Amino acid sequence: MEQWSSFLYVYLVGGLVFLGGLIVAWRAGALTSKRLLGFLLAGFFAYAGLHAMLQGFSAPGELPVTGKERGTQGFIGTWIDAAVVIVYFVGIISIGSYFARFTRSSKDFFFGGRRFKGWLIAMSCVATTIGSYSFLKYTSTAFSYGLSSTMTYLNDWFWMPLWMLVWLPIIYYGRLKSIPEYFEKRFDRRTRNVATGVLLVFLMGYISINYFTLGKAINTLTGWPIFLSALVAACATAIYVAFGGQTSVIMTDLAQAFLLLGVGLGLFVAGVVHVGGWEIFWVGLPGPHRAGLAALNSPPGFHTMGVFWQDAMAGGVAFYFINQGVMMRFMSARNVEEARKAVMLVVIFVMPLAAMAVSGVGWVGRSMVSSGELPALIDPDNVFIVVSNILALPGVFGLIMAALVAALMSTVDTLVTATSAVIVNDVYRPYFGQDSDDKQILKVARFTTVGASAVALSLVPLFMQFESIYAAHAAFIAAVIPPMAVTLILGICWPRFGTKAALLTMVGGAIAVGISLVFPEIITPFAQGSEIGGAGMKGHSFMRAFYGLVVSSVLAVVGTFLFREAPEEHPHLIASSEADAMREFKGSEPKKPGATTRLKLLVVEELAEDSALGDELEFHVHPDDQKALGADPGDLIVVSAPFFWHGGLKSVHGRIAERPGTTSGQLEFPRELLAYAGFKHIDEVDVSLEG
Repeated sequence: MEQWSSFLYVYLVGGLVFLGGLIVAWRAGALTSKRLLGFLLAGFFAYAGLHAMLQGFSAPGELPVTGKERGTQGFIGTWIDAAVVIVYFVGIISIGSYFARFTRSSKDFFFGGRRFKGWLIAMSCVATTIGSYSFLKYTSTAFSYGLSSTMTYLNDWFWMPLWMLVWLPIIYYGRLKSIPEYFEKRFDRRTRNVATGVLLVFLMGYISINYFTLGKAINTLTGWPIFLSALVAACATAIYVAFGGQTSVIMTDLAQAFLLLGVGLGLFVAGVVHVGGWEIFWVGLPGPHRAGLAALNSPPGFHTMGVFWQDAMAGGVAFYFINQGVMMRFMSARNVEEARKAVMLVVIFVMPLAAMAVSGVGWVGRSMVSSGELPALIDPDNVFIVVSNILALPGVFGLIMAALVAALMSTVDTLVTATSAVIVNDVYRPYFGQDSDDKQILKVARFTTVGASAVALSLVPLFMQFESIYAAHAAFIAAVIPPMAVTLILGICWPRFGTKAALLTMVGGAIAVGISLVFPEIITPFAQGSEIGGAGMKGHSFMRAFYGLVVSSVLAVVGTFLFREAPEEHPHLIASSEADAMREFKGSEPKKPGATTRLKLLVVEELAEDSALGDELEFHVHPDDQKALGADPGDLIVVSAPFFWHGGLKSVHGRIAERPGTTSGQLEFPRELLAYAGFKHIDEVDVSLEG
């Protein structure tokens, strides 16, 4: 019965969060699609069924003891492997630099021109969800605790109703450039400043953990200093992000996605074959390792209750709602519907595949310990590299190490671009660059990517103090995120939650969490039976998230009823009807999207003009072609190359201008935009009505 207590805990508490999101959306008029409701419910029950099946596989027993042995001697790999890694580095930097030509403005730098299809964004998210820390972190966890290492990747669905139906329309139709910008619009400038500080700490720490991970990987490979290895990666990442921005990030991540999945899943299959087939592999896993959810509240280093509150609750809000990099990735979608398609693909397909890709080597490694091929006391953080070296031929091992580099750069490039967006939009613009033109903003954005990398690199020694990468990451999220998470969720769900209550929640919650870092024993009443597990930041490192969420929530409720501020009603700031948000976004009554017509491209010499209604370009369309689209001046359109495989890269957002085009069947297109839109070598374009 013990294994089922974890299942019931996760799906009863998580189910309340899921149901709460549906209720908030329904009451606000945002839940209008039966198809979307059916999909959300199907996803919830699919994940519940998967975890129930995995729990049924578990068997009683003790978790095996791990150690700190390196697991190998000398330099790992050959000169061929080193050459493959170097060639890969050069190739990725070249790809990022090539796609810099699609960056025309600061909007393109941060949001990729809002042009991409859902499938392309979803595939690029493979490389973001499989971070550099993921292979080492989750292989280590899989080696130590078994199939429950997948918990982190399979617990996101609880937040999907609130994210897809409420938060996504707010950030997209509100044209938000940063998360702190929302805090100012919803509350005030002081709240934005506090949110900016918290978000920068979160992003810098996240980047630093990734640099630390790569440094540890290279140290395992060669014995070289961790910090020197991290420095090389920081320099390479800063180069292509500084020049290309979000478009380079998305396209390099897309290129790396297939390598990451292929390497992770390929190694797992090769490992199962290596140990003698599935039956021998399965027998080699200790009984507790076969459960999809860990024990409820022990051991202190990894248990279901702790992972649920630290990762599913605090970490889920951090990743989908607060992480500026993830926000920018989905804001680069062509429209809200494409962004929804992207997140559906990510959570239903990408996350389970990513869970297997990053954990499989750890499961194989544990089975190899059972057969005597690996030492029982090997350092779990070294298992990925040691096992990969056993399974792979020279050159192939280099490709695997290149995948590790790919994972680092793919996560860091997203975070570095996000950090740049926060610094530019929440620090430089409001305080130093009120009169700066877009070229100056773009220049500052590129400089801040380099600065962000340098600051994050300086934090690497802090995370080197933890016993494992997983422990460092979990403790960091639990210590930083809870007050901001509570403030954001209540801000979008509860109109009566006002400015003074928000400040009390964020500042008071941060102080309470800070006190717990010095005196972790104050978390014990909130720990639900789990052990303290250490001193300082290491004490109750998982359950600090629950403590922070509870304290911040109490402060929020007390502040709301104490200050009694006027309720918020703006549709871009709280849960509301998507039609109302779209109407505000467009500036007029929205139209049903979908109509498309193919037109000849007529290149003109006049300069491109931005619409007075928004940040879209204006295009002159002949009345006959407007009629074919069912469109009028001011309506939103997308002009794209007439083939699907570009995923929106060769496209541009716009509005139909008041002045019509001169020739039926032709679209007047400024010459200066040809390279930006990718139209240099095409004669025809598809013009689609977006709303």
